[in-house]
Amino acid sequence: MTFTAAAIAEELRGEVVGDGTVLLGGLATAERARPGDLTFAEKDSYFAAAEASAASAILVAGPYTSATKVIIRIPNARVAAARVLALFFPADEPAPGIDAGARVAPSAAIHATAHIGPGCVIAAGVTIGARSMLAGGNHIGCDCRIGDDAHLYPHVVLYPRTQIGHRVSIHAGTVVGSDGYGYVFDQGRHLKMPQVGNVIIGDDVEIGANTAIDRGALGSTVIGEGTKIDNLVHVAHNVIIGRHCLIMGQVGFAGSTQLGDYGVIASQSGIAGHLKLGRQVTLGGKSGVMRDVPDGETVLGFPAAPDKQAKRQWIAIQKLPEMILRLRELEKQVAALSAQAPP
Repeated sequence: MTFTAAAIAEELRGEVVGDGTVLLGGLATAERARPGDLTFAEKDSYFAAAEASAASAILVAGPYTSATKVIIRIPNARVAAARVLALFFPADEPAPGIDAGARVAPSAAIHATAHIGPGCVIAAGVTIGARSMLAGGNHIGCDCRIGDDAHLYPHVVLYPRTQIGHRVSIHAGTVVGSDGYGYVFDQGRHLKMPQVGNVIIGDDVEIGANTAIDRGALGSTVIGEGTKIDNLVHVAHNVIIGRHCLIMGQVGFAGSTQLGDYGVIASQSGIAGHLKLGRQVTLGGKSGVMRDVPDGETVLGFPAAPDKQAKRQWIAIQKLPEMILRLRELEKQVAALSAQAPP
């Protein structure tokens, strides 16, 4: 799809500087841009690269001008780039209807505008909202509820009683509502504790591929509105994740932990069970969290510590080889002095 620079500026509520009739058909980085492309720049070095590129126009957030490029000036270049990508590459909208290869229980309620792909199994009591899409091979357990405009990509599985909000995207291979990991030790064996809760996912959540979210043992595992979860994440039973959090790849939450709104959890972090992580906390990559984290705090390392403390520890560890050599030299000097001392 192509748009004039003026049309894009209007869509982004920005301002055109230069020829607003220039046609633009895509967004590219400066090094890959071709004539007819739009690129973006957030600072001086990026703008210099964008101006030297083959792109026809540049999205900028600042007082930049160019003698050779059309400028589209907006408040935030990166946000504008995300919005314009959706303009150039609109999401696929599959045709409404139920594929002949799907198996749907008679008591399921599926909106007429929803799309149910081949190989889907939809159990009794399921409700699916307007314009929602099941791409194919999805298994939806009894009494699940899926809101409007939800997208479940191939082989996503929802266990019984899972609740999915509006505009939720769940990528391929993810399992929502599987058994939590709960056992009690009895007479020399591990006895399974039945997991009888469910999972509740709020509006505007996105969940990456091959993620597992366990249902509550009692009560619900909850993913808050607007939270974005990356691939290969595990959320254990009765975890509560707040609104608008960012959870990156290969993170694991043990059971009954709570994360406040706007938390950021970097890749390969592990969070022990029954902890409380406050609002706007940040966990650095590979953090191992063994204690509560108060609001607004950033922690790093294993075991995780406040960021300034962790950095001091890392610097001290880097000095250990030198300190060991100095200690050995001091021990030699002490031994020599002891040998020279009178009895």
